[in-house]
Amino acid sequence: IGCFVSCLAGWILVSSTLAIEYWTWSEVGSVVLTTGNYFSNLWKDCVSDSTGVSDCKEYPSMLGLPVFLHSVRALSICSVILGFFAGVLTLIGMKCTKIGGSELANARVTFAGGITYLASGFAGLIVYSWWGNKVRSEFVDPNFKAQKFEIGAAVFIGWGGSILLVTGGFVLSFFSGKEGLRSTSKKRPRRPNSSATARTRRTYMMPNSSRVTPMPQLVQGSRGGRKIRTTRTTGTYSRDDFV
Repeated sequence: IGCFVSCLAGWILVSSTLAIEYWTWSEVGSVVLTTGNYFSNLWKDCVSDSTGVSDCKEYPSMLGLPVFLHSVRALSICSVILGFFAGVLTLIGMKCTKIGGSELANARVTFAGGITYLASGFAGLIVYSWWGNKVRSEFVDPNFKAQKFEIGAAVFIGWGGSILLVTGGFVLSFFSGKEGLRSTSKKRPRRPNSSATARTRRTYMMPNSSRVTPMPQLVQGSRGGRKIRTTRTTGTYSRDDFV
């Protein structure tokens, strides 16, 4: 339950970054009255002044966008979709819900949900790390003459949500996979015995087997001792011996 709550919180944080406008931001202006803030996200560019008035403009053409922006969009949406299906699988496979059926089936479904959470978290880490590295490289590049931006709040929120997804998905898949795979390994069929092994076991277990080696008589007792042994083998006992 703790892993599921952690992954659910991470998925909510990652999903919220798609609507946050501050993926990158920059403050430009030398006078307080003319200070302007430029910020943008995956879908549009915005500008605001010191009076609080902001104006946003969406990107004009989908085909005119760079490959980097298309890749980041695709990965972020895949991360959200994978996190949604992972939550459904985890809810079905949890023991407290009792929807999946047997404990073995629940463990396997929960393991699938944990792996899906891991994939969602890694996709999010790729998105925000790639975006942050691009902003950083442009900011420190002295030959970059265009407007320089800084990393916005959405990237840090996405990093936190992705780490929650990866951590919760790893712990969830570890424990559920340990239970599911261990139950599977117990049901492996035993290897049948070969004819030589079976014949050897039957030979040593049979009392009248011809392969039984007679034990030599180590101590030659007296005639009375031989009589006692003979009497014991015949199985006749007197009343005194019985008492």
